[in-house]
Amino acid sequence: MKFFNTAGPVNRPNHYKIDPLNRWSLDEVLTLIDQEKYFILHAPRQTGKTSSLLALQEYLNNEGKYIAIYANFEVGQAARNNIEDGIKSIITEISKRVDDKDLSVKILQIANEQNHNSSLNSVLTLISEVSSKPVVFFIDEIDSLVGDTLISVLRQIRAGYDKRPENFPQSIILCGVRDIKDYRIQTSGQDIITGGSAFNIKAESLRLGNFTKEEIVILYNEHTKETGQKFNDDCFDLIWEYTEGQPWLVNALGYEVTFKMKENRDRSITITREMIETAKNNLVISRATHLDQLSHKLKEDRVRRVLLPLILGTDAKTEDDDREYCYDLGLIKKTPHGIQVANAIYMEILPRELSKENQDNFLSRFSPDWIDENGLIDTDILFSMFQQFWRENSEIWASHIAGYQEAAPHLVFQAYLQRVSNGKGFISREYGLGRKRTDLMLKWKEGKTEQRIVIELKVLSEKDQYDTIKAKALEQTSDYAIKCNATESHILIFDRDEKMDWREKVFIDSGEFNGMKMKIWGM
Repeated sequence: MKFFNTAGPVNRPNHYKIDPLNRWSLDEVLTLIDQEKYFILHAPRQTGKTSSLLALQEYLNNEGKYIAIYANFEVGQAARNNIEDGIKSIITEISKRVDDKDLSVKILQIANEQNHNSSLNSVLTLISEVSSKPVVFFIDEIDSLVGDTLISVLRQIRAGYDKRPENFPQSIILCGVRDIKDYRIQTSGQDIITGGSAFNIKAESLRLGNFTKEEIVILYNEHTKETGQKFNDDCFDLIWEYTEGQPWLVNALGYEVTFKMKENRDRSITITREMIETAKNNLVISRATHLDQLSHKLKEDRVRRVLLPLILGTDAKTEDDDREYCYDLGLIKKTPHGIQVANAIYMEILPRELSKENQDNFLSRFSPDWIDENGLIDTDILFSMFQQFWRENSEIWASHIAGYQEAAPHLVFQAYLQRVSNGKGFISREYGLGRKRTDLMLKWKEGKTEQRIVIELKVLSEKDQYDTIKAKALEQTSDYAIKCNATESHILIFDRDEKMDWREKVFIDSGEFNGMKMKIWGM
C-alpha cells in the first residue's frame, strides 16, 4: 500500500507524490542543459530537491540524448578543511554511481594516485571522454561541504569548464539549501570567500517552490484513490493554512492523520477538519526530525537577528544576507507586508523550542486551577496566576532564553499557555515585523461549549505612554477578536522598566472598542 512520504526522496511505486518533474519548469532546465550551462537548484531541506534530481536523471537517460549521473557530495562533509580526505570520499562516491565497472576502477585509481587538488577534475574529465554521449552531472548536497574542501570542489569544476562537452560534463547542476552566491566559506586560514567568487560560471539559480493548494488536493486525493478514504473539502484550506505548501509538512500531516492516528486506519472514516487540527498538534508535540533540525537553527546568530524582531513585532532592520539565509532555510517567507514566519506550524514551533525548558518546568509549578466546575477555563484565575508568577520569576526565567531575552515576555507567556492547553486546547499565533504586538487565540472545548479566548501581548518601553498603548491595543485586539469570532478578549501589557516598582506594574484594567469589552492585565 502506498503512503505519504516523510523521509528521503520520493519512491515512485510506494509513495503518494506530485510528479517531481512538474515541480519546476522542465523546459527551462532542458534549455540550460542544451546550452551547456552550469546552474544551481536550491530550496529548503526536505522540499523535494533530491526527488527532482533523480527524476530528471531518469528522464534524461531514458530520452537517450545524454548520460546523466547523480552523486551526493555529503560524504565529504566530515573532512571539513582536510581536502585530501574530502575529495577522496567524493570520488569514491562517484565511482559507485557509474554503471561501468572498469570505469569505476579507473576512477578509484585517480583518487589514490593523483593530487587531491586536481583529482576530481581528472575524474570528471575521464567520465566525459569515455562516454558515448555528453554527460550531465548532478551534485547533491553541495553546501554540506565545509571550508577548503568546498572551495577545492568548486574550483576544480570551474577549471574544467572550458573543456566541455567533449572532455568535461556538458552541464552540471549544483543542488543545496542555499544559492551559491550566499555561501560565506571560511578557509582553514580563517579567510572568508564567497561562493560566487569561487564559482563564477553559474548561469542560473533555480528555486524549488512549495506545493500549491491545488497540488495539495492532488496529493491527498492519491490517498483517496488508493484506499477510498475521503477528506472533507474544508480540510484542504486548513492544511494550506498550517503548511503554506511546505512539502514535508504536507506529507507529515497526511501521514499523521491517515496512518499514525490509529482510529483513522478504518478507511470508511472520513477525515475532518478537526482531525487535521489534532494531527497538527500531534506533529508539533512529537518534535519530528524535520522540526527538530529546524530548532537547532534558532541558536545561530544570523537566524536570531531575523527572528527576534519577528517575535517582538518590531520594525528592526536586518541585514539582507541574514534575511536571505533564513529564506533559503525556509524559516521565513516574503510578503507584500514584509517578512513573516514561513507557515503556521513553524510559527508555533519557534516559541515552543525557545521556551522548551520553561514549558517543562511549568508542569511541576502549576496544577490546573484555572478549570472551573464545568470544565471551562476561568480566565480571571488563569491570568492572575501568571501575573503573580511573572512578578516573582520574570528575571530568572528570562535568563534561560539565550539570545532571545528581549522576547522573554512573549516566550514565557506562550510556554505558560502551552501548559494550559496541555493537548486539549489549541493555540493560534500571529506575529511579524512591524506588528508591534503578538496575537494569540486559545481555543478550548468542553462538551458543546467552545471558548475562543483572544490574547494580545504588548511590551511597554520607557518612552511609551500607557494610555496611548492601551488605546492602540484595544483597537488592534478588537480587529483580531472579530477575525477569530472570540468569546472573550484580554490584553497583557509587560512593563520592562527595571526602575519601576512592581506594585505599579501589576494591575487590572478594562476597556472597550466597537462595543467589545476587554480586560487588561499589567505585568
